[in-house]
Amino acid sequence: MMLDELGAGPTAALQVELLAGSAGLDRRVTNPYPQKTGLALSGFDAAVRGGRVLVFGESEIRYLESLTSEARDATLARLYSHDIPAVLITQGFEPPIALAQAAERIAVPLLRTPNGTPHAMSRLGSVLDNLLAPRTTIHGVLMDILGLGVLMIGESGIGKSECALDLVVRGHRLVADDTVELRCRAESFVLGSCPELTRHHMEIRGLGLINIQDLFGVASTRTSKRVELVVQLERWEPGREYDRLGLDDARYDVLGVLIPMIRMPVAPGRNVAIIVEVAARNQLLRARGAHAARMLVDRLTRHLEAGAGIEQGDDL
Repeated sequence: MMLDELGAGPTAALQVELLAGSAGLDRRVTNPYPQKTGLALSGFDAAVRGGRVLVFGESEIRYLESLTSEARDATLARLYSHDIPAVLITQGFEPPIALAQAAERIAVPLLRTPNGTPHAMSRLGSVLDNLLAPRTTIHGVLMDILGLGVLMIGESGIGKSECALDLVVRGHRLVADDTVELRCRAESFVLGSCPELTRHHMEIRGLGLINIQDLFGVASTRTSKRVELVVQLERWEPGREYDRLGLDDARYDVLGVLIPMIRMPVAPGRNVAIIVEVAARNQLLRARGAHAARMLVDRLTRHLEAGAGIEQGDDL
């Protein structure tokens, strides 16, 4: 991301002030984790990684102030030789003149925030993690069903929006219809949201575009939700084998994260919305360790083994 993107949006709470190096605002931050300078100032700079924002706290400022001018210039030259996108001073400290001059000369933005070092690093890391998160867009519908994020996918015209509308009527919440923006956070979970332009809207064939929030109230929508279950709607094909026990643990790959998935055949007479709601309830139970299909299979296995033992006893 471009460094000048840090000046607006969710980073406003960080109150970042530009002190020097404005010519380098086009530098790119490629790593979401800010780096404390630490021993790098004393010569151990091998751990300094390019693309990461360097954070100067009280100890770094005081250390620079304790150096002679020659030693300070050499230290800053060695530090700035790395591909540093920016330097952030915390706690509102006034930077040494040499630090500001070097930043201006090499065009490395020098920023300052009144926040303390731990809070600044935590907040900056969170914002960068969100801005740099891998993203993709998928055709589908994202719903919040009983607190579970359910992404419905399938071919166009299969009935995803109609199913979502039925779920909204049943008290669940719409996140996105037709276009779902997905981003991976912390390399472990996926967040879904709706583009700002079409937020709260849904397209129903024969009816057109409707505003779900206007029709059903503010509690019927939400802006984003973690995707925890994928439901793939498929047209019913006679003669095709479908999972009837629920023992298969299929997964859907989204940005490298494997999310539980079920394939649901759609046929005339099936109330898909109710089945999707039951699938969400079932997934919530599975997340708590209650797997109905496996429990039944285990019970049947024990029953058969016990019966086989009794028959062997009778033979004896």
